[in-house]
Amino acid sequence: MVFTETMTPRERTLAALNRQPVDRPPVANPTNVATVELMDLVDAPFPDACRDPELAARLAATGYTELGFDAVAPYFTIIQESSALGCDMQWEEKDNWPTVRMYRPIWKDSRDVHVPSGFLEHPDNITITKSIEILKQEIGDEAAIIGKTMGPWTLAYHVFGVENFLLMTIDDPEETMRCLHKLKELSVLFGEAQINAGADALTFPDHATGDLVSGEYYRRFLQDIHMEMAERLDIPLILHICGNTLDRMPYIADTGMEYFHFDSKNDPQAAMDAVGGKIGLVGNINNPTTLYARGPSEVRDEVFACMDAGVQMIAPECAIPLATKLENLMAIPQSVREWCETNSDES
Repeated sequence: MVFTETMTPRERTLAALNRQPVDRPPVANPTNVATVELMDLVDAPFPDACRDPELAARLAATGYTELGFDAVAPYFTIIQESSALGCDMQWEEKDNWPTVRMYRPIWKDSRDVHVPSGFLEHPDNITITKSIEILKQEIGDEAAIIGKTMGPWTLAYHVFGVENFLLMTIDDPEETMRCLHKLKELSVLFGEAQINAGADALTFPDHATGDLVSGEYYRRFLQDIHMEMAERLDIPLILHICGNTLDRMPYIADTGMEYFHFDSKNDPQAAMDAVGGKIGLVGNINNPTTLYARGPSEVRDEVFACMDAGVQMIAPECAIPLATKLENLMAIPQSVREWCETNSDES
């Protein structure tokens, strides 16, 4: 029996996001698959593509038109909101990621946290909402559009500084919660703006990573907030947390979010076992070793491991290195189809 695709990329992604049957798992990009090569191909380089809606849409579309992914994502970084809040920015050049200078925090405690006047109208936020509108008009019937809104933990790193905020979690947990509850309103505000612009789903990065905090910290500080986000943001949410997160996956699975985007530090089968079918998984092809430094055959091996485990959406583990070879990215959807062909033949 030969495998035949019966759904469009958008139909496939939307069905998967809503945990409905699909012809094959979609290949998505919940964070970003922009590369320098793609920037050159469509003349949409960083940092301009992070700050101009037309360029952001043009670069994001290459995930579908050039790489063959089923979804596009025009928010390439994790800093648009932080720029709009007034953080000190380092925009870099096309071969480097824009960053927040976190050693120059703008706020000290929860009393400082507020929504600035014109937050949604700030050019760096308008870049995202307008690019979603452009993509909705140009390819919205063909591929799904995934927006992104930063979670309060990530925003806290940017506005308070990582060290300052982590010390706050130890020294004053109640003040930490006050900060998070005020910051979450920014997450909702920007998320709703992207929903109104036409996003089909939202990635929700909240970097309580395994490298910095424990699973118990996640339960204590973030689980209830993430449950609230799943209720208030009325489209599928894809939570993203880097690092080894097996210790918090059972908590994440109970948030009500539709998907968790997981890191290659977690074995696909172990991750599937940890969530117990309560949440979908998207991931987890390794970036720095496999996609950046190896070749299509190694990409195929990792895709097959995800497919064998039953991972519902296949993707790189996080935003890819900007020098990643296109052949390795194109190998992801090709390998998904090859796995489906092989298993169709066996059946």
